[in-house]
Amino acid sequence: MADEQVQGTRRGPGRPRQEHVTRAVLDAVVDLVAAEGMSALTMDAVATRAGVSKPAMYRRWPTKQDLLIAATESRIGSLNVPDMEDFRAELRAVLTARMEAYRQPGIARLVAGVIGSAAEEGAEPSAYRAYTARVTSETRHLLERGVARGDVRADVDVAAATTLVASSLLFRMIGELRLPDGAFVESVVELIGRAVCVQP
Repeated sequence: MADEQVQGTRRGPGRPRQEHVTRAVLDAVVDLVAAEGMSALTMDAVATRAGVSKPAMYRRWPTKQDLLIAATESRIGSLNVPDMEDFRAELRAVLTARMEAYRQPGIARLVAGVIGSAAEEGAEPSAYRAYTARVTSETRHLLERGVARGDVRADVDVAAATTLVASSLLFRMIGELRLPDGAFVESVVELIGRAVCVQP
C-alpha cells in the first residue's frame, strides 16, 4: 500500500504538467503566427513565447511540420455529426463548423503554413496525408452514410466529393484571401447537394 501511495504521488503531478506544456506551446504557435506571420515561426520563438524548453518541444514534435499540424488541429479539431437523415443538413453542419474554425485569428496563415511546409525539402508527405485524412474523415463518413441511407447516389466517387467539399473553403480562404461566410456555405451545400444527392 505504501508503494502504491508513493507511486501515486509521483505520477499525479506529471500529467497536468505535460498537458500544460502542450497547451502552452500550441497556443504560442497560433498566437505567434496571428501576430507576426509564418516568417516569425521558429522553434526558438515558440519556446520563448510558451515559456518552455526546446527539448520539451522536440520530445513532442520532432519537426516544425509536426508542430504546425498539431497547432492547426488544436484549433480546427475533429467533428462528429449525428445522423440527421438529411445529407444536406449534415454537410451544412460540417461546413459551418469548419467555417467558424477558419475565421479564428491566425488560422488562415496557419493552414497555409501547414500546406507550404508539406512542400519543403525534408518534409514528410505521409504526415501531411495523415493530417488531411483526419480533417476530412467526417465528410467521407457523411457521404458513405448518405449512400447507405439512400439520399446520396450509390455511384458517387466519395474520394472526389470529399476533396471538393474540403477544398471549397480552403481555396476561398487561402487562394482567394477571403474568409468563408454563411452565404458561401449555403452555396457549397446547394452545389454539392445537386451533384451527389438522389434527385426526387
